[in-house]
Amino acid sequence: MKKWRPFATMPEQYTGLQEVINKQAEVLLTEEQMEQMNFTLIEALHTNKQVYLTYYKRGQCITETGFIQFVDSLGDLFIFIDDVFELKNKMRLSKLIDVRLA
Repeated sequence: MKKWRPFATMPEQYTGLQEVINKQAEVLLTEEQMEQMNFTLIEALHTNKQVYLTYYKRGQCITETGFIQFVDSLGDLFIFIDDVFELKNKMRLSKLIDVRLA
């Protein structure tokens, strides 16, 4: 016997509801906030200070620590080295939610 799942009966409805739930979790940043994050990234790059990065990945907010290696504001890209595994990660600036110096 299958368990009755009211929202899973129509796959289109389920995917539509999932999209609505994911959009509710998004954070919209102002120009000032994006500019401040850019200044923090550039400061961390030049002073080689550790930063806390909060970003979106698959609809979830993730916070990591690391060191900034490269920032391209016009290309919407930056590269950071993860503090835990020491891996080089490329990421879009548009995915960032917050940047803070450690």
